[in-house]
Amino acid sequence: MPKIYLLDIAHGRSGDKGDTSNVCVFARKPEYYDLIIREVTPKRLKSYFGDMVKGDITRYEVESLSGINLVMHHALGGGATMSLRLDSLGKSMGSAVMRMKINVSKEELDELLSNGMELMEFEDPYAKE
Repeated sequence: MPKIYLLDIAHGRSGDKGDTSNVCVFARKPEYYDLIIREVTPKRLKSYFGDMVKGDITRYEVESLSGINLVMHHALGGGATMSLRLDSLGKSMGSAVMRMKINVSKEELDELLSNGMELMEFEDPYAKE
């Protein structure tokens, strides 16, 4: 099954309060909303972040804005004043969510590309030459 980056079909805003990260994901086009709902689930995000997010992830759906609000508890190593992480703020969590790969069918990918979507490409700093 083909994969694309969430960033290909969405943009977002993010922030933090204490040890809680808040990430809002908005579909670039309303027709992408159902794909986001299907693929960006709390379970998938927990798997994606692994031990980085120690608490629950709650997803709030905001259909009128073609977006979702993700609240990730115990996600920032105790918060900015408690963590030894170099960048524990919620802004980096928003960027990480946007770089999550999501599944699309071949038909969905063909439709996205025919509607002008350009696929993002990122260099993998851990790739072996």
